[in-house]
Amino acid sequence: MANRITEAAWGWTAGGRLPLVVDASSCALGLAREVVPYLSEDNRALHAELRIVDSVVWAAEELLPRLEVRRRVGSAVLHPTCSTRHLGDEEQLRAVAAACADEVVVPEDAGCCAFAGDRGMLHPELTASATRREAAEVTARPFDAYLSANRMCEVGMERATGHPYASVLLELERATRP
Repeated sequence: MANRITEAAWGWTAGGRLPLVVDASSCALGLAREVVPYLSEDNRALHAELRIVDSVVWAAEELLPRLEVRRRVGSAVLHPTCSTRHLGDEEQLRAVAAACADEVVVPEDAGCCAFAGDRGMLHPELTASATRREAAEVTARPFDAYLSANRMCEVGMERATGHPYASVLLELERATRP
């Protein structure tokens, strides 16, 4: 499958000339780094020519300079995903959130939500345990927006806090809507 996706990405990106913008941070990490050991030698060479970009990074670098923010919320709490951290993209995640809110809070105890794709659905006790301290911090005060960068992590944090988490990109769309 790693070889098939690399070959498909080669076509989608016009032979590596266009970036491959990926909507979920965990998928961006998987495509950018985790498939590499499974690639054939030829596909490893193709992969090296690809520019795989998380959608939040693309939004921070390509969209924010061109967008007019029309409405901001007062406060937003931000849950950086494990993949965002592994990719080193936390700064761009904060930048997009900061464009949407006057105050952006990343909880001191923000960490892995342990949702792990479908694991949180099958074993909700994993997420409950992993998010206990972060959830206590988040629920200690109200926020106008609850944001992250991966739908499954958002579901995990919703379950942990009882608050509706959404993609920081959806909040950016809302903030820039005419």
